[in-house]
Formats: sequence, C-alpha cells, structure tokens
Amino acid sequence: MMDGMARVSDTTGKDARAMRRGRGTAYWQAAPFALLFLVFFIVPLVLTVAVSFWRFDDYVLSPDLNLDAYREVFEGCIDKLPSLCVTFATYLSTLRFALMAWAATLVLGFGIAYFLAFHVRSVPVQMALFLLCTVPFWTSNIIRMVAWVPLLGRNGLVNQGLQAVGLTTGPLDWLLYSQFSVVLAFVHLYTLFMMVPIFNSMARIDRSLIEAARDAGASGWQTLWNVVIPLCKPGIVIGSIFVLTIVMGDFVTVGIMGGQQIASIGKVIQVQMSYLQFPIAAANAVVLLGIVLLMIWALTRLVDIRREL
Repeated sequence: MMDGMARVSDTTGKDARAMRRGRGTAYWQAAPFALLFLVFFIVPLVLTVAVSFWRFDDYVLSPDLNLDAYREVFEGCIDKLPSLCVTFATYLSTLRFALMAWAATLVLGFGIAYFLAFHVRSVPVQMALFLLCTVPFWTSNIIRMVAWVPLLGRNGLVNQGLQAVGLTTGPLDWLLYSQFSVVLAFVHLYTLFMMVPIFNSMARIDRSLIEAARDAGASGWQTLWNVVIPLCKPGIVIGSIFVLTIVMGDFVTVGIMGGQQIASIGKVIQVQMSYLQFPIAAANAVVLLGIVLLMIWALTRLVDIRREL
C-alpha cells in the first residue's frame, strides 16, 4: 500500500514539474511578442497620455500635471449647450462617417462572404476569388483614393456618362470632395476588413445545420436570419471592430476625398501635430481612444468572442 502511494505521489510530482516546465516554455515563447507589444503599443500609449497632461507655452513643452489641454479641447462646449460646440460637432461628424462606413461595409462584406462560402463549392475557386478581392491592396491607399478623382470629378467619367444618357443636365458636384466621396472611399478601402472575419465564421458553419433548417421548412431568408447570422456574430463583431476603429482615426481619406473641407477628429489631431500643439493633440487622442474603447466594449457585450472562437 505504501509503495503504491509513493508511486502515485512520485507520478503526481513529475506531472506537476512537467506542467511547470511547459508553462515556463510557453512564457519564453510569448516573451518576444510581449516585448514587441510593450515597445510599440504600451510605451507610445503611456507617453501619449503623459504628454496630454504637460504644459505648452510658446512652442515649449514642460513636463507637468495639469488639465489645460483637456480644458482647451472642450473649451466653451458647456456654455453653448444645447447647441454643439466645434469639438462635439467634429466628434459627431467622425462618428457619423464611421457608422455609415460600417453599415455599407457590413452589407457588402456579408454578401460577398455569403457568396464565397455557400455558393462557390470549389475550394480553389474560393481562394482564387478571395485573392481577387485583395488585388486593390497591392497598391497604396492614396493611389486607390486618387483613382476616384477622374471618375467622380465634374468632368469625370460618371458625370459624362450620366449626362450622355440624359439622367442629368449638368455635372453633379456632390460626387467628389463631399461626404459621399469620403464614405465611398472608406467602403472601397475597408470592406475587406469586414469580409474576412465574416467569411471565416461562415466557413466554420456545419452545413448539416443549413440542411436541417431547409428540411424543417425554413425559407432562405429564415435560414439566413435564424441560422447563418447568429453563427456569424463573432465574425461580424470582429469585422465591425476593425472598420470602426480604423475609420474613427482616419485622416488621410477625409483629407483627400473631402478636399480638405470636411472635419474629422483624426484630421484635427493631424493639424494640431503639424502646429506642434502636442499636449492638445494628445488630449484629443486620449478622448478618441476612450470613445473607441467604449465602442469596442459595447460590441464585445453582444457576443463572447473568446468563447465563440
């Protein structure tokens, strides 16, 4: 009996040591990625938050702990209520762009992913079509945006085509350097970020569930709404996080496609940086980060991504 207990104890001790060695190996394997995360994310983030509390006088930065930058960001906003101050209006404009781009990319990304996952049976054809969707990413974002100018300009192909068929009597000014062109560029640039996670979720759906829904008499729309969409929630949430976070901080697209006439919070931060107003720019960046984190938190409340994946 004692020998048996000793053997069990020895085996248990060996298992515990093996688990500790395995855990230590895992930590060492994760250490390079943790170091990169620390250097390129945590440290810049901490510095940004710190600079937002510094003092700024005549292009001189002084390490300090004050709220002057945040006061300047929201200066006069309370006094102007119920009207919107420039800061609130800019944040709302940025949020509106993000929501419009999110809705458009969700519809397009879901439709393309659904076609690839359920209507293209051959895996090589799926991969070929999937790679075809990545072709625009072989060029610079700026080049892809500039390519819209000869299409949407007053003398562009779209205006000429509309006038040629008699749909318009003159060029449409709102096609370029407008909110429409900004949202169009966002959809062009970021639909793939929405499509990929949704396609990944759809590819993992057991096809027997689709067949069971059809056998139970469900129509195509009922199957889509009650089977496909619930099982695609993780992909939809991940794609939504990608699109919303990128659009909220984007300033290049707004500047180029808006003709430098449309404000966004990313554009405001870029201008403040160009004028060396680092504490104010950092304060705006911290506020923007807080809003984006709230959006991510709200999205992750809809579905437990870690459990679903």
